[in-house]
Amino acid sequence: MPRAIQIDKPGPASAMKWREVDVGKPGKGEIRVRHTAVGLNYIDVYHRSGLYPLPLPLTLGMEGAGVVEALGRGVTGLKAGDRVAYATAPLGAYSEERLIPADRVVKVPRDISDETAAAMMLQGMTVRYLIRETYRVKKGDTILVHAAAGGVGLILCQWAKHLGATVIGTVGSRAKAKLARAHGCDHAIVYTEQNFTDRVRRITKGEGLPVVYDSIGKDTFEGSLDCLRPRGTMVSFGNASGPVPPFETGLLAAKGSLFLTRPSLPHYTASRKDLTTTANDLFRAVRSGAVKIEVNQTYALKDAARAHRDLEGRKTTGSTVLIP
Repeated sequence: MPRAIQIDKPGPASAMKWREVDVGKPGKGEIRVRHTAVGLNYIDVYHRSGLYPLPLPLTLGMEGAGVVEALGRGVTGLKAGDRVAYATAPLGAYSEERLIPADRVVKVPRDISDETAAAMMLQGMTVRYLIRETYRVKKGDTILVHAAAGGVGLILCQWAKHLGATVIGTVGSRAKAKLARAHGCDHAIVYTEQNFTDRVRRITKGEGLPVVYDSIGKDTFEGSLDCLRPRGTMVSFGNASGPVPPFETGLLAAKGSLFLTRPSLPHYTASRKDLTTTANDLFRAVRSGAVKIEVNQTYALKDAARAHRDLEGRKTTGSTVLIP
C-alpha cells in the first residue's frame, strides 16, 4: 500500500506520522496521481500546528507534481501517463499516491522538471497574484519584500525586477542577503543588523513605498505600515513570526489612509479559468528565464518532520522539495 504523512492531532513536527493509506479508485471527476515530487510550504506548518484548524486525521501538503495513474468518470483533457502539478487543491500532497479533482491540476510543460513543478506551483502562483492582481507592480515602482531569500521571496524579487521595479528585501543573514541580491533584490536589508523601516525611508528619501509584501506577520507588521507612503497598500499574506495582533482600524488612517489586505491563493484560483491563467503566466515566466526556481533543499518524504524543523528554524532558502 502507498504511504503518506498524516497527523492525528495538531502539534510539533513530531506529530507527523508516516503510515500506509488506502487510496482507492478515482470517483467521478477525479484522477489518481502518483507523486514524483511534493512541495514544502510554510502554510504546511500552520496546518500541522493547528494555527489554521482543519478536520483530523489529516494528510498534509498543498502542492505536488506527478503522473496520472487512473481517471474517474467524466474526466476529459487528461490521460494516464500525463505529467501534472497542482497547488491549493484539497490537502493530501504528502503522499506517494492520492485522489484529486481533475479540474484542480494542470499539465506540466515538457521542459519543466517534476521537482521544479512541485517547487513552483504554490509559491509561484502566489507571487503571480500578489504582483499582478493584489497590487499590480509597474515599471518604476519601489517595493518591499520580507523574507526575500525564501521560496516566495526569491520568485517575487525576480519577477518584480523583470517588470521594472526596484526591489527592497529583508533577510536574516548576510549569506541570505547575497542570495537575494543574486535574484533581483536591489537593496537587501539584514534585519538583525539594521532597522528596516529606517533603511526604507532613507532609500526612498522619505517618500515611502506604494506596497509592502509581508509574510512574516507579528514581528514586521507595524514597521511595514511605517514604510508605506500615503494611500499605500499593505499586503499581509503570512504569519511566520505569528499572527498579527488585533488593532484599531483608525491606525490605517493615522498612518496615511493605508489599504490593508490579507489575500490567499485559493481565492485567486477558485475558478478553472483563473487557475489556468495563473499557472500559464507562471510557466511563461519560468520558461522565458525571467524567473528561475531555486530548489535548494531536498528531503525524502518520510523525513518531512526534519524538513519542517529546518523550515521553522529558518535554515532553508529558496524552495524545498520532498521526494516520495
